[in-house]
Amino acid sequence: MISPLLYLSRKLLPCWCFLLLSCRPSLSVQDFYTSIGQMTDLLFTEKDLVTSLKDYIQAEENKLERVKKWADKLESLTAEAMQDPEGFLGHPVNAFKLMKRLNTEWNDLESLVLSDTTDGFISNLTIQRRYFPTDDDQTGAAKALLRLQDTYKLDANTISTGNLPGAKHKTLMTAEDCFELGKIAYSDVDYYHTELWMAQALKQINDGEESTVEMVTVLDYLSYAIYQQGELERALMYTKKLLELDPEHQRAKGNVKYFEFQLEKQRKAKAEESAIKKEPEKKEVPVKKEKKQKKDRNSFTLMPERKKYEMLCRGEGIKMTSRRESRLFCRYHDNNRNPFYVLGPVKQQDEWDRPYIVRFLNILSDMEISKVKELAKPRLRRATISNPTTGVLETAPYRISKRRATVHDPQTGKLTTALYRVSKSAWLTGDEDPIIEKINQRIEDLTGLEMDTAEELQVANYGVGGQYEPHFDFGRKDEPDAFKELGTGNRIATWLFYMSDVAAGGATVFPDVGASVQPQKGTAVFWYNLFPSGEGDYSTRHAACPVLVGNKWVSNKWIHERGQEWRRPCGLNETD
Repeated sequence: MISPLLYLSRKLLPCWCFLLLSCRPSLSVQDFYTSIGQMTDLLFTEKDLVTSLKDYIQAEENKLERVKKWADKLESLTAEAMQDPEGFLGHPVNAFKLMKRLNTEWNDLESLVLSDTTDGFISNLTIQRRYFPTDDDQTGAAKALLRLQDTYKLDANTISTGNLPGAKHKTLMTAEDCFELGKIAYSDVDYYHTELWMAQALKQINDGEESTVEMVTVLDYLSYAIYQQGELERALMYTKKLLELDPEHQRAKGNVKYFEFQLEKQRKAKAEESAIKKEPEKKEVPVKKEKKQKKDRNSFTLMPERKKYEMLCRGEGIKMTSRRESRLFCRYHDNNRNPFYVLGPVKQQDEWDRPYIVRFLNILSDMEISKVKELAKPRLRRATISNPTTGVLETAPYRISKRRATVHDPQTGKLTTALYRVSKSAWLTGDEDPIIEKINQRIEDLTGLEMDTAEELQVANYGVGGQYEPHFDFGRKDEPDAFKELGTGNRIATWLFYMSDVAAGGATVFPDVGASVQPQKGTAVFWYNLFPSGEGDYSTRHAACPVLVGNKWVSNKWIHERGQEWRRPCGLNETD
């Protein structure tokens, strides 16, 4: 069985191009797909190119209009002259004008036709092309779409028709778009998604959509992807459909023989196995079915973390008992009569009890959010994370050098994917703008914790399907050098601002306990990563769910141990 791409390469046919645009690398290396904020710049670039293109079209239309008028005039003139050529040229003016036309005017027409009106457009396109997304951006965006499909259990048709929850701008995918997604999955040896998207492309073509993609090519990929997942009968069925369209397809002919041979081999093996196992039938004593026990909360705890994470992202996690929920309150908070908030306390509500997570409402104004975005956007870079071995802060790996290990089990439906951190961040210091200093002071006043030893305000913008896998904010015991270079001890607490609403997805979830916190613009959530004793609270392991629809901006403040000695006294017990 030979794959479509391998067969074509052996026949030295032209390779299919995975990109709609030039593969020329961007000079700026933006990683556009990892930040929606930076992707908006591409819309303005495209708008400028469209304007330039329309100017070029107008210039071409003007040129063609002049040529058309000239042709119409000559057509009328020659029609009259050809009725009596000698008589026509007997008029000296006609003879003179004929000489003039052929010697001068046709030369002018030639110059007009050969004149190039593309200079402005091509020049602009060449300049802007340097900032175009790269093949990595397109592939990254495609893989993000596949991750969203898995996390939120979306079928290909729902995505293709644009029926996503909370979506304001409904966008349809063409059969070519579906085919491209399938090819990208195929190049990643991800036959599960290859099948889904090739099948969707086939459906849209069968429904009558005009497409440049040939059905034979789609069937070729589809049958091979199905074969790779061990479904020989279905692979044979689609290969036969391919041969109905192209009876001379040599590879399909060979595949049909191969599939039929393998199926016959399987049938014989099953027949032999059943003959060996055949024994006199014994009457089975009916066994009373035990009543299904009610699922308890421990079943969630025992689930693999990935499954818990995805369930929480979909809103399917465990719910807090009514007794625990009754202990959560809303209140006005002034942090023990802090002078700044005595007359104007802030609204605070409990989000979870263990670990204790609180949300502060209306804590950032629209003006402050706009200013923070304005300061952060030009310097958005790949986020830094603490290396668990060295303790050194390093750039988070967004691009996976090895192939994405996507494995689909046809029986369990389980899909294993690589880790992704699809976002960019910027660090803002308090001395570069009064707004940042004001925000830092606000966090100190409301938490009562020292900000001088805290990390700078980190602003993050999530890209297409932007997410952050489950992680701890604090350094664990097996990371003795975590944050050593900062010299401020471990991260005692986390303060997280939400600077945008998110139409769908993007929640902050805590898989170990089942907590889920939804983004809400202008609010902030706060929790302690360490117990008063200094021991880490492992229940604070959290993650950012993929953004399904919308644009997610957050900013956070990691507060460290140094300077908190008199503000948060140590506890005597390990988990106090």
